[in-house]
Amino acid sequence: MFRSSAGESEKKTWRWFPSSLLGRVLLLTLLAMASAQIISSAAWIATFRAQQVEGLVATTRNLAQSAAATAQFFNSLPLEYRHIVLDQLRDMGGTRFFVSLNDKRINMEPLPDSERKRLVTEEVERVLRKRLGNRINLHIEFVDPASLRILNSELPLDALPQSWAHYALTLEPLNPPVLVTQIEVADGEWLYLAAALPAPYVSLEDEGIPGQQILFLVVMIAILFPVLAWLIRQQTRPLRKLAKAARDLPLEDDQPPLVEKGSSEILAVTRSFNTMRRRLQSYISDRNQLFRAISHDLKTPITRLRLRVDLIDDDVMRERLEADLHELELLAKNALQSMKDTDIHENAEPVDVERMLRGMAEAYQGDGPDRVTVQGHCRPYRGKPLALKRCLGNLVDNAVKYGDKAMVRIEDMAGQLVIHVEDEGPGVSEDQLSRIFEPYYRLDKNQHKGFGLGLGIARNIAQSHGGELDISNRSAGGLHVELTLPRHR
Repeated sequence: MFRSSAGESEKKTWRWFPSSLLGRVLLLTLLAMASAQIISSAAWIATFRAQQVEGLVATTRNLAQSAAATAQFFNSLPLEYRHIVLDQLRDMGGTRFFVSLNDKRINMEPLPDSERKRLVTEEVERVLRKRLGNRINLHIEFVDPASLRILNSELPLDALPQSWAHYALTLEPLNPPVLVTQIEVADGEWLYLAAALPAPYVSLEDEGIPGQQILFLVVMIAILFPVLAWLIRQQTRPLRKLAKAARDLPLEDDQPPLVEKGSSEILAVTRSFNTMRRRLQSYISDRNQLFRAISHDLKTPITRLRLRVDLIDDDVMRERLEADLHELELLAKNALQSMKDTDIHENAEPVDVERMLRGMAEAYQGDGPDRVTVQGHCRPYRGKPLALKRCLGNLVDNAVKYGDKAMVRIEDMAGQLVIHVEDEGPGVSEDQLSRIFEPYYRLDKNQHKGFGLGLGIARNIAQSHGGELDISNRSAGGLHVELTLPRHR
């Protein structure tokens, strides 16, 4: 029970993992590609962001140098010329900066804090204080174009003439942040400098994975997967044929061998399979000839002994010798029959197991309506019909013979067919359960109901189909025989 529970748990754990080679290769390829793309994308994005930050800091450093130069230029002008210079700059269409002299510092709603914004702001302040002196009173902030305010009247950007500010402060449709630097050049005079961040540095936020990278990954998977699936399917087609041939194992001489083609590994496996098939054909042929010879050779001395027994005058001795000869003949016939029933030369085909079991139940109706009962239904099972009939017949016969009645229950699942055969007999001791499949082993040596070959033959047939036969004692008394036959796809 513990092994069964552990096996079911392991099956549930690996249920998501494909069983076919094609599915496994595609899944592993997808995982490998995804892992490689994640690692390479992470490295690329880290490098890309570092380059962006470096470029952004360099660009704003140049803006700060220009702002410092503009501030130094205005400080060098006489007071009466400053407004004239400002008017001329506006009439000319603006410069890299929008410049104005205000009588106060204008407060505006800044952009949210971020790592890039902090780095850039610190760099601008460092350059300005280096050029203009550490004691200057300045205020640096990044503002969204919609929140920008200009002049003493704190007008929005859209309220000004196009030639005054739009040329310097807009970069439609990107609308990058605007760097606003306000420097107190004298009491009651603030130099106002505003400049938009130039492309491609139009954001102070960390950007996600670029759309081109995602598109490249999707296109690569869409192209690679069909090609890979077709290639693997072509390579595994000989394996599927080999698996079918190994499952059915046709041993007739008129069946052609498998075509040896494919990769070198598949070619070697196919060639080995054909060699094994030829050896099995030779082995079965030699074995059949051997047992035919043994059967023929045994009949002659047994017949001769019967004739000699008939000449014995002692009736008691004659009856004992006839009983021994009869038992010897039955032993030879059952041994030959067991070898014939466990042979593997029969080809596999769809078998109606349910109909076969119900036919066996009908054969016992003369002994009582409930002598053999069958419950459950199943689909046709692909197997060897005569071998399966012998296997099921042995199980039902044993249940009726030693347990008075046979209760058969069919369980048809997706991957296997399970047949339970229960009886109401005395059961078997635990030390005998391990030997119950041994040839010629009988539970009661004094009984003459058989030769102890039936269960061994049944298990050999189950194993030849890739299945197993398990026997255990029922809690209510009697034996529980479980025949498990896998369904091969």
